[in-house]
Amino acid sequence: MKKSYAFKRLLSSLFSVLCFSAFSQQQIGIFDGHADIGKGVKPGSATYIPQTDQYVISGAGYNVWFGHDEFHYVYKKMKGDFILYTKAEFVGWNGVDPHRKVGWMVRKSLDSNSAHVNAVEHGDGLTSLQFRRTTGANTEEIRTKITHANIIQLERKGKTYTLRMAKYGEPFITEQVSDLDLGDEVYVGLFVGSHNADVVETGVFRDVRITVPAREGLVQYREYLGSNLEILELATGNREIIYTSPKSLQAPNWTVDGKSLIYNSEGLIYNFDLASRKPTVLNTGDVKNNNNDHVISFDGKMLGLSSGVQSLGGSIIYTVPITGGTPKQITPKGPSYLHSWSVDGQNLIFTGQRNNEFDIYRVPSAGGPEVNLTNTPGLDDGSEYTPDGKYIYFNSNRTGSMQIWRMNADGSNQQQVIKSDFHDWFPHISPDGKWLVIISFLKDEVNANDHPFYKHVYLRLMPISGGEPKVIAYIYGGQGTINTPSWSPDSKRLAFISNTTMNK
Repeated sequence: MKKSYAFKRLLSSLFSVLCFSAFSQQQIGIFDGHADIGKGVKPGSATYIPQTDQYVISGAGYNVWFGHDEFHYVYKKMKGDFILYTKAEFVGWNGVDPHRKVGWMVRKSLDSNSAHVNAVEHGDGLTSLQFRRTTGANTEEIRTKITHANIIQLERKGKTYTLRMAKYGEPFITEQVSDLDLGDEVYVGLFVGSHNADVVETGVFRDVRITVPAREGLVQYREYLGSNLEILELATGNREIIYTSPKSLQAPNWTVDGKSLIYNSEGLIYNFDLASRKPTVLNTGDVKNNNNDHVISFDGKMLGLSSGVQSLGGSIIYTVPITGGTPKQITPKGPSYLHSWSVDGQNLIFTGQRNNEFDIYRVPSAGGPEVNLTNTPGLDDGSEYTPDGKYIYFNSNRTGSMQIWRMNADGSNQQQVIKSDFHDWFPHISPDGKWLVIISFLKDEVNANDHPFYKHVYLRLMPISGGEPKVIAYIYGGQGTINTPSWSPDSKRLAFISNTTMNK
């Protein structure tokens, strides 16, 4: 309560300086303008705070219901399919009316009686998918099974609108309406309504993302979407996009000095300087078909690469100084996909296909004979040493579902450590050894042996000692999001990739 009151006072001071008029066409963040919807509505306001990437929206109005609506709307026009995402909160827990509303809305027009669909959280915690099929028709509603959700996602695919809502930390609850024709070009935006014509209520939205997903029929590994390079703060769950590109950026590694991120794009390796927020190509000599299985040694001095060489059977492992240079070939044949250095830097572990089976192998980092660590039928992948060197975590679909396992550093005592309702991949242990982060794919979207691009995925976090994983990020991504270790050196942040169609 004290925190909420202090925040409300802060917002009051911001409003006196930063408010725009209720009918402004001035761009606000990623939106084109804002307006009070309905006639004679008490004026609302909208502010974008770049320093915190927050939208502060205040609105009044009798309701969003029956045959017409009154509220404040921050909007832009869009065509085609899209995915809308935000974390939304009311300012102050005790508003005037328990049915005040915040959420996403898609409208055919800015008229108060327009056909529309909205994903909404009410002041009393009710969450629902509401829609008006035609101009002036009564609003219909599908209520969700959860209350007090603060993660709101609304997706359009053709004439189907899918609501996904969650309390931060939990998986989505999903509802859907189909055959809702709002036209190809629609208004898309955030809204606040007070459910009281004489009262203005305020909502705060952060981590606002408008994603244009992969088109139907996109051929993966030949066609790619654009990329957002993001950083997630573990303590708050807040996300920040630090770089965008129309190209496919994949698998950021955080350097040990904390100054850079290493990622791959179009076969090259890039060093992204966090101070200047600019990427430069890292010299890897003639090795220029690098994929997203690249790893930095624990001492920060060396970079391991996986690069496709068709004549040798696929991906081959190389090592190169972290500053760049001429790579040294380590594995004689492929496919070999690198995943971790040993703590002392003497060994590498990787997933290799040998005898038509994908297993985990160890090889000296200077080159030498391979040692097979797993040999159970099924795909074993994503292996990573713990910072104390005692264990290797990995993912395996040996039970029919992709799950997280652990074994001793010599391959003995293999045990499943998470029993999940998802297909879980790429366990990454925090540098302080206390946490495990994984990427989770939905079982109704992917098979147990695949981790494709451009899917709805979660990043989930759990203590290394065990427990139920908590969702820390809701992402449109997958392949390339966190294939490699992406923790900051202080174990407080994560780097990852999300995807969207961008203009090239």
